[in-house]
Amino acid sequence: MARSTDQRRRRAGSPARQLLTYGVLILIPVMVLGVCLSLSMRGTAKSRGLSEARLAAVLVAQTAVAPQLDGRPLSAGMSSNERDAMARLAGVAVADGHLLRLQLRDEQGGVVFSYDQNSRRKAAKPPASLGGDVTAGSGDVAAVITHLNADGSGSGNGSGAAGPTAVAVSVPLSAGSPAQEIGVVDAFLPYGPIAADVTASLHALYRDLALWMVGLYVCLLLVAFVASRRLRQEVSADDWLVGHDALTGLPNRALFMRRVEEAVTWVVGVDRTAVVAVMDLDNFKDLNDTLGHASGDELLGTVARRLSAGIKRPDVVSRLGGDEFGLVLRAPQDPHALLTRLAALVSAEAEVSGRSLSVAPSVGYVQFSDGQVTAQSLMQQAEVAMYAAKADHTVVAEYAADMERFVAADMDLIAELPHALASGQLVLHYQPQISTRSREVVAAEALVRWNHPVHGMLSPARFLPMAEQTDLIERLTAWVLDRALKDMSRLAAHDMPIRVCVNVSARSVVRADFAQQVTDALARAEVPASRLVIEVTETALLTNPERARSVLEQLAQTGVHVSIDDFGQGQTSLGYLANLPIAELKIDRAFVTGMATDQVRKAIARSVIDLGHNLSMRVVAEGVETVDDLEAVRGLGCDLAQGYHIARPMALSALAEHLTANRARNVVGGQAAASMAPPVPGRRGSDRW
Repeated sequence: MARSTDQRRRRAGSPARQLLTYGVLILIPVMVLGVCLSLSMRGTAKSRGLSEARLAAVLVAQTAVAPQLDGRPLSAGMSSNERDAMARLAGVAVADGHLLRLQLRDEQGGVVFSYDQNSRRKAAKPPASLGGDVTAGSGDVAAVITHLNADGSGSGNGSGAAGPTAVAVSVPLSAGSPAQEIGVVDAFLPYGPIAADVTASLHALYRDLALWMVGLYVCLLLVAFVASRRLRQEVSADDWLVGHDALTGLPNRALFMRRVEEAVTWVVGVDRTAVVAVMDLDNFKDLNDTLGHASGDELLGTVARRLSAGIKRPDVVSRLGGDEFGLVLRAPQDPHALLTRLAALVSAEAEVSGRSLSVAPSVGYVQFSDGQVTAQSLMQQAEVAMYAAKADHTVVAEYAADMERFVAADMDLIAELPHALASGQLVLHYQPQISTRSREVVAAEALVRWNHPVHGMLSPARFLPMAEQTDLIERLTAWVLDRALKDMSRLAAHDMPIRVCVNVSARSVVRADFAQQVTDALARAEVPASRLVIEVTETALLTNPERARSVLEQLAQTGVHVSIDDFGQGQTSLGYLANLPIAELKIDRAFVTGMATDQVRKAIARSVIDLGHNLSMRVVAEGVETVDDLEAVRGLGCDLAQGYHIARPMALSALAEHLTANRARNVVGGQAAASMAPPVPGRRGSDRW
């Protein structure tokens, strides 16, 4: 599309050439209009001259000729007195140049009197130029431009030569009292003065017309210039929009693909490498839906500016659509390090609509050199790597061939997930949590599994990361919540009441109706709120801190326990954490596994345990893989422990057997079976469990 626009521009030529073309095109109709107006004005001037001649002839007939006659029809002849009077009148008018000839005709058209510049009186045939007979009483005043003696009868001198140009006017003649038509007066007026007056008027009109035409042409040319300039500006703006994103100003997907093609050409035949990368913002849809599109757009603009500032020319950053960005990097020394730095820039907190927000990006990239690659294949590989980074929570991932099958299979699984929810293919397994003091099982974490008819039992790592990017995660969360509470109700009916821990995504924890959804699920299962633990990650809390706090406070007011899962991986401010209704901290497994022999991990675990206790929270250590790990967390005063050394995730029936065996061991060991650990002095909320 951009190429066709360039071609149109080349065909159109420069602005000066366009203006010249418009000028010629406008000049043609202006000239045609001028010619038409001049011809019309010429005809109007000629008609005006004839009108003036008619008025003069009528004036002569009514004021000069008619009073000299006695009112008898001219066909009866004229008296000598009448002839003499008419001769004197005509002689003066002819001598003064007001008339060339004056003649009278009777009702039948016969000339009874004629006087011209030769002062001759002769009855003659009326001039043919008058159009034949004009009978008395017709009431018509006829005027034509002709020549004196145009009929060839001469003026009485026998020469027969045509005389000067004249205006011949025939006026019906009325005389007597009462007045009656007695004949016709033919007045031949000189056309020279009339023509001179008409010519002078025409020259003035032509001058004015020329000025108006020039003015009109200039105005039209200015209008064309302004319109063409605006059109060029609009075309330029349209061309820009064709290749750019209107929100961020970055190149769009179409232009980005051209830049990828240019990079492919750039590496051909030389020892060069380039990188195509795709960046996606995790959980951006949740933020956009919660805070509104205006805040989402503002955050996208911030991300675009940070990415643009983090690269150098000729590298390119583009917005591919939604919350997805693309990058083309030419000859990067360490693409993984560069993309990690860019991801850190993007994930830094930003002030959006008066709130401090942060997003977690996932980046996939492919590095290529001279070879059989296409822009389309590079984009597909970068997106595959991006989905792999999202699934593995590695932030940045480089494309590898084995990712293709893995990600493609995961995408197929997501398409099948709605059917799995409806057909009962999903099941819950439970991993017990024990009190480090009594060794009694007091809780269990609900972990979803997919009993796929083809692939067998699938772990949540195969489908949860991608499900979290869609609305399916909300349906899945609702199903896990209902099923886990119903299972706990069944255990309580067999005198095995324990708490159940349910993981909740960032999308769910910021929903305004989530607390009510939990309350409704508790009521349906008839399980006390104190036996439900909602586990959320630090990242989920940072997606929308204000909305998350509101939802967590509603849950706490109903008696539901809230737990921070994987504590230590996120960026939660301690001040913010202290203001949340948190009942439990779960130390991330990275700090627990192997801590018995790693003093650094042990020190971190001790700090988290002390922090939790000082904030009146119970602390859970997950990832307890050995007896040494268990003894270490117990020695640090950790309240609960969870891990493969204690028990692997198991089905509900196996959990019931495990609870029975655990209770029997505790009774045999002389320890009281209790559903809660002894309270820690000075800790708020220790009576909850």
